[in-house]
Amino acid sequence: MTSEETAVPHQQKSEPHRDGTAQRLNWLRAGVLGANDGIVSVAAIVVGVAGATTANAPILTAGAAALVGGAISMALGEYVSVSGQRDSEHALIEKERRELEETPEEELMELAGIYQSRGLTEATALQVAKELTANDALAAHLSAELNIDQDDVVNPWHAAFASAIAFLTGGIIPLLVILLTPESIRVPATFVVVIVALAGTGVLSARLGGSSPVVAAIRVVIGGAIALIATFTIGALLGTSGIA
Repeated sequence: MTSEETAVPHQQKSEPHRDGTAQRLNWLRAGVLGANDGIVSVAAIVVGVAGATTANAPILTAGAAALVGGAISMALGEYVSVSGQRDSEHALIEKERRELEETPEEELMELAGIYQSRGLTEATALQVAKELTANDALAAHLSAELNIDQDDVVNPWHAAFASAIAFLTGGIIPLLVILLTPESIRVPATFVVVIVALAGTGVLSARLGGSSPVVAAIRVVIGGAIALIATFTIGALLGTSGIA
């Protein structure tokens, strides 16, 4: 096989450093967190109401209100949070662009210094810095100094939409379970389904973050169980006292 033939597969395997990675991780993170919050928030409310009354109407009303209100709240929270991150990235990009226009030589030496600190010799680091600067100075500095890709800045609308949809998807699970199961087992059934769902979101979030799936699953399951027990207890006490 010739060198030209072997070069083709190598080129096909090469990938851009951050080809949409920030965007994907952004909405995946928002989606997982939204689903987890939807499951816990809506389940806690409907179980709490179920502890006070066996009527479906109050449970449905409270669950639907929690579902819609929570989805909107999550979307707004994600939008505000990610907008701040996006504004910060844009500010850093403009700052770097201005420095390249005002002090190009200093910026070149700074870039060479970064590559030298990563193990290249002084001569090689300077040559790399010169070649990268000649190709795209701004992209080179943003990547080396700030790990930012100007074409892959996070989008707050993606995060907001993913969070809202995920909250609705997660929250509808306990609402449907508690409404569609027989009254005698509706609360235990909701507990079981919620625990399983939370374990799933815990494992997924761990895989996205590269952490232990078992630890993450246990963490969210314990937190969700505490929330359900607390709200059911409060609902049962209020229902027994006649306040609800």
